[in-house]
Amino acid sequence: MADDGTVTSSLRLDGEDTLPSAGVISQYVKDLSVENPNAPESFSWQDSPQLDIQFNIQARAIEGDVHEVELKVQINARCEAGVAYIIDLTYAGLIGMRNLEEAQMHAFMFAEAPRILFPFARRVIADATRDAGFTPVMLEPIDFNGLYIQQLAAQAEAQQGPSASDEPAGHA
Repeated sequence: MADDGTVTSSLRLDGEDTLPSAGVISQYVKDLSVENPNAPESFSWQDSPQLDIQFNIQARAIEGDVHEVELKVQINARCEAGVAYIIDLTYAGLIGMRNLEEAQMHAFMFAEAPRILFPFARRVIADATRDAGFTPVMLEPIDFNGLYIQQLAAQAEAQQGPSASDEPAGHA
């Protein structure tokens, strides 16, 4: 409702909704691999495993306004005696977006969608490590928006090339 009491709508006379919108249509485990290569010996190892955790986000158009966003998580747990476990998870979501500018769509797919999907992927990882016989891995929250902004800034800096202060000084 506008300040003057009139009702405004995002619907055009032809009935088309022109407001920008984005959201998760569905989410799912696309791929899950749990390796416990040294069981049962690994259960008696005394040192705590060192975790190497890698994240990757990918997105692709499916059809029309629908995109798939994949949050990939790989965890390698090593002890002095060897590999305790390896977990590879691809947790995905179908994302619907319409009436958004390209930059807004990109930001939603690589910052907001992973933020929405992460708690569910985190639960799958915790369950997988527990079911493999180890203490559940509880991943710390991740600031996907902050990482996205950092990555954009790094890309912009790389495209600008070296600055004048980065160039070697001339000889006198």
